[in-house]
Amino acid sequence: MKFLDQCKIYIRSGNGGGGAVSFRREKYIEYGGPDGGDGGRGGDVWIEAVDGLNTLIDYRYQQHFKAGTGEHGMGRNRHGGAGDDIVLKVPVGTQVLEEDKETLIADMDHAGQRLLLLKGGNGGWGNDRFKGPINQAPRHANPGQEGEERWIWLRLKLIADVGLVGLPNAGKSTFLAAVSAAKPKIADYPFTTLAPNLGVVDLSTNERFVIADIPGLIEGASEGAGLGTRFLGHVERTAVLIHLVDATQDDVAEAYRTIRQELAAYGEGLADKPELLALNKVDALDAETRAAKTAELAEAAGVDPRQISGVSGEGVTDILRHAWQAVRQRRAEENAAQAIAAPEGWTP
Repeated sequence: MKFLDQCKIYIRSGNGGGGAVSFRREKYIEYGGPDGGDGGRGGDVWIEAVDGLNTLIDYRYQQHFKAGTGEHGMGRNRHGGAGDDIVLKVPVGTQVLEEDKETLIADMDHAGQRLLLLKGGNGGWGNDRFKGPINQAPRHANPGQEGEERWIWLRLKLIADVGLVGLPNAGKSTFLAAVSAAKPKIADYPFTTLAPNLGVVDLSTNERFVIADIPGLIEGASEGAGLGTRFLGHVERTAVLIHLVDATQDDVAEAYRTIRQELAAYGEGLADKPELLALNKVDALDAETRAAKTAELAEAAGVDPRQISGVSGEGVTDILRHAWQAVRQRRAEENAAQAIAAPEGWTP
């Protein structure tokens, strides 16, 4: 399945059905009377976040969504049926934006969340509604109300607890494959990963979190170089970033600074997120070179980097434990905030 994380779609709610103008024709009622029914309401447009989806590919080949039109009223006080609603099912983490791509309408951040985007038009009244002592035979009815329409953007920001960042070939996909059941593409050339990959890390029965591998950034990514920074939106929700630096490259300090500069240029608080710095692929170095590279990176970052290897497994469990501590702390803060916001005496 192809990965698609943003798209523009057109939505329209249904028109209401028109009311009917009708009169009874009954043998023993001398003058009959109005009996035109009401029109049915138009269908609504809803959006719902569901589990099991991780891409917006369903909206790649169909961009227009229109709810059903209400049926017209009929004689003998028969009301028209309501138009069918449209429900747009999207992955958890999808943001709904106005056509300007900046104004946020909704953030579908949990499964089951449902939001009314457009309300269908009301059905028109039939002539039976207008009868009275003065006008006993009204010959008019209301037309149905027009539906609403708009263009919107859908932008997916994957729900992950931990994000992997680093230059191309820093070993992010290898690390992800080593710590989870994910099977990302792994090769010895840059930009092997062209779309974010998700994996679930199981440290123990009660220690589980989602990790996201973000395609490699390069210098100038914030200005559109390489794959740009569009995929960084998928780590905005994470509790911590794991920054991998390839130990086999010549200048590890410059590699670290390049990624930090791109995170700062992207904004959205990524540069301020907790970060676990790791010197990766240390299994390919001798002891002397490993020490020199570690010291060089520590001087550039101001912290001692962890030494890990996704191939041999060295240091992997330790860095995952530290990542889990950050995830657990963030979850505790979210639960506390929800408890404060919940009505007193009520629990979900």
